[in-house]
Amino acid sequence: MSFKSDLKQLLKPYYWVNILLSISYVTCKRTTVLCNFLFPDVDCELDSRETEILFFLIIVVMLRTRKAGSVTMVNYLSASFVYTKIANLILWLYADVRYGLPYGAILILSSLLLPEPTYMGPEHVTYFRGLQTLEDELKHHKSTTWVVCLYAAWHPACVNFAPVFSELSASYCLENLKFGKMDVGRYPEAAAKYRVQDGPTSRQLPTVIVLSEGQEKMRRPQADHTGKLQKFLFSKDNVMAALDLDGLYQDCKQRLAAMKAKKNQKTEKTD
Repeated sequence: MSFKSDLKQLLKPYYWVNILLSISYVTCKRTTVLCNFLFPDVDCELDSRETEILFFLIIVVMLRTRKAGSVTMVNYLSASFVYTKIANLILWLYADVRYGLPYGAILILSSLLLPEPTYMGPEHVTYFRGLQTLEDELKHHKSTTWVVCLYAAWHPACVNFAPVFSELSASYCLENLKFGKMDVGRYPEAAAKYRVQDGPTSRQLPTVIVLSEGQEKMRRPQADHTGKLQKFLFSKDNVMAALDLDGLYQDCKQRLAAMKAKKNQKTEKTD
């Protein structure tokens, strides 16, 4: 996404409400008028315990968002909201339980009324319901190249990658170049088949595999010669370059044109 589109995305209620909830405690404690109203008997400064909580929060957000592959401002914020809101809940409870409990209620209410916006753009993605459906497709349409994303609906990196994969499918889809997804959280047999760890600490989610003539040609992330998994950030440019989608598209397009020309020749001979 461009910077302009990120700003447009941030205008949606989900984002600005969560931003306000994420900075609520520090804002109230450091704004003199609000602090004197809410905390009349204390100084409007952060004490050592509050500073420790905020410092720990910064470390957690940096580590978790890096693991989630957050490469845009919106993705970074989305991945950090859960940690910032938990830290604010702890701070409000630490300051006064009478403030902490209503804040917790607001968190629950906002999560119910304002779910995170999902990608609404065009896509050409086939959602496979089980390993057998994918294997049947590969068996009966061997001339089709598939770009398959193995994901888990609960995994932050998979959520961040979803709009990127949808955009790529809309840009590169052909009759013989198709994009598919399978939720390995629901279909663990697919994770076992393609050697993808699907646990909460997995570094293999999402995994994108290119399948041609029923066989795996490449995947990301992949292991090096020692078997160690190589880190891979699932940005649009990274995926395009790593999978050579431009080259794959041109190759499939040429093969498709050749197949249609051959079919037309047979039709002309029959006539």
